[in-house]
Amino acid sequence: MSALAYGLAILETVVGQQDSGATFTDIVARTGVPRASAHRLLKEMVTLGLLSFDPEMGRYRGSLKLASLGAAVTAHFDLRVHAHPHLKALHQSIGHPCHLSVRDGAEGVYVDKIESAGYGIKLFSEIGKRFPLHCTAMGKILLAHVPPEVLHSIVAGRMKPMTENTITSRTRLVAELAKVREQGYALDREEITRGLMCVAAPITGFGEAVIGAISTTFPTYIAAEGGLDALVQVVRACAARISGEADPSRLAADGDGEDPAAAWPTTDAPTPP
Repeated sequence: MSALAYGLAILETVVGQQDSGATFTDIVARTGVPRASAHRLLKEMVTLGLLSFDPEMGRYRGSLKLASLGAAVTAHFDLRVHAHPHLKALHQSIGHPCHLSVRDGAEGVYVDKIESAGYGIKLFSEIGKRFPLHCTAMGKILLAHVPPEVLHSIVAGRMKPMTENTITSRTRLVAELAKVREQGYALDREEITRGLMCVAAPITGFGEAVIGAISTTFPTYIAAEGGLDALVQVVRACAARISGEADPSRLAADGDGEDPAAAWPTTDAPTPP
C-alpha cells in the first residue's frame, strides 16, 4: 500500500471511532499499517490539523478542520441544487446573466450560470471556470468573509490589473472588503471587463458561514440610468432565499414551499436589445 492509502485507512478508522476516540493499538490492528508508518502518519496528521490527540487518554479523533473540509465539499455539491431554481427565477426577473460561485483556494469557481441565448453581450464565464477574487463582485464577497490569515496569504502576491479600474493595492482592497461586509453586497465597477458591472451577494449556511456567492452582470449604462439599486435589492433577496435552503432553520421565516419565481419583483432596469 502507498503512504496515501495508509493515511486514508487511518483517517477512516479514527473517524469511525469518533465518539470514543481511537488508540494507537486500535489503529494499527484495524488498518494493518506498520507501526512505524502509523506513528509517522499520525504525527503528521496531528501537525496538519486533520486529527487531534488527547495525550492523557492516548486517543485520536477527527479534528474540526477535517469536519469543515467535509462540510465544505458537501455544501458545494448541494449548493447548486438548492440555488438553481432561485437563480433561474432571478434571471427571468431581471434578464441579465446570473452566476453562482464558491471559493477554491485563491480563486473563485463558477458553479452555475444562467443566461439567455439572445443576450447582446458574450461573457467569458463558464461553469467550472476559475476567476480572480480581487477584481470581481463574487470574489470580493468570498474574500470578505475569510479569516485574516487566509486573506493575507491570498493577496500577498501581485494583484493583476485587468482594467484601469482594477484594485491592485492591498490597502484599498482591505478597505473595499470591509465595506462589502458592512453593506452586505459587493460591486464590480468595470474592474475585470470594460463596460460591464456586477452585483454580488453572499450565500450563508449553518452559523451564518459564507459558503458561496451569486451575482448578476449587466452593462454599466444601467447603473448610470438608475437601475443599480433595484438590482442590488433583488440579488440580495435571492441570496437570502438560497441561504434559507442552505440552513433549513431559516426556511420558515423566508417562506418555505413558495415558488421561487414568485419571490422576485420585475425590476424597471432596462436590458440590452
